[in-house]
Amino acid sequence: MDTKTLRLILLKRDSSDRINRAADELELFLQSHPTTELLTVAVIEELDTATLDGSEVVVVLGGDGAIIRACRQFGQRQIPIIGINLGRLGFLADLTPDLFRERFDEIRARKFDVVEHLMFRCTMTRPNGETCSWLGVNEIAISAEATLQMVEVTLTIDDAPVTTYSCDGLIISTPVGSTAHSLSAGGPAIRQDLSVVVVTPICPHTLSNRALVDDASRRYRLELPSARTEVVLVIDGQIRIPFQVGDWVDFQKADVTFKLARLSGHNYYSVLEKKLGWSGQPRYVADE
Repeated sequence: MDTKTLRLILLKRDSSDRINRAADELELFLQSHPTTELLTVAVIEELDTATLDGSEVVVVLGGDGAIIRACRQFGQRQIPIIGINLGRLGFLADLTPDLFRERFDEIRARKFDVVEHLMFRCTMTRPNGETCSWLGVNEIAISAEATLQMVEVTLTIDDAPVTTYSCDGLIISTPVGSTAHSLSAGGPAIRQDLSVVVVTPICPHTLSNRALVDDASRRYRLELPSARTEVVLVIDGQIRIPFQVGDWVDFQKADVTFKLARLSGHNYYSVLEKKLGWSGQPRYVADE
């Protein structure tokens, strides 16, 4: 076993009683191991990112959404994350607190693979030249602020016009995000280690409009040719920005990657089967 001290950070989704109790228990557990140094315990948005430079691993307590927020908080300082969920099985946070304790000797011995996943940077530009930029993990979406309203969104890839979608919204997702909003809109499930992007219209007016998969190295631009209602740009389902005619947003592969520490035995398709309720055959009730 590697006896070198493992330096790590524990991040919490929030300060709710449930999360705090779980974090307190994990903190005591980690402090009981002499070859483990817990650098800090913090709520994700309160983390001093300078602390990341001294940490080998970050343990995120709270599920997939918390991991996505942590990645954005890290910015250019991406380091491996181990996700612990407190409820349903997650695509990213697939360890329970009990399983984390059971397999901690493997973590201390660095018996895990660091799997790098595509992150994106989206940059929104206003007609006056003002720009805003965000890092993300899952997807961006353009949709109407009000329900039951259609929008028109023009897609350009590397300066080549593709089409104008009439739809409830348009999603551009990474492979990690392909099993989130995009999947519910009819998009494909993409292996998380691929370097591709999925463009998925939400309830397109033209039935022939289907999800498009293309290379992640390209630049994807979205614009509104017109708007009959208020429209928003949504990033990772967590950040909402008003989006207007004359604005445009560029979606590009980021220069950093989301690093996930995976213990042995992880099977992406097994998680898909459990999470999505896949079954090879329908279950019929036998005639009595």
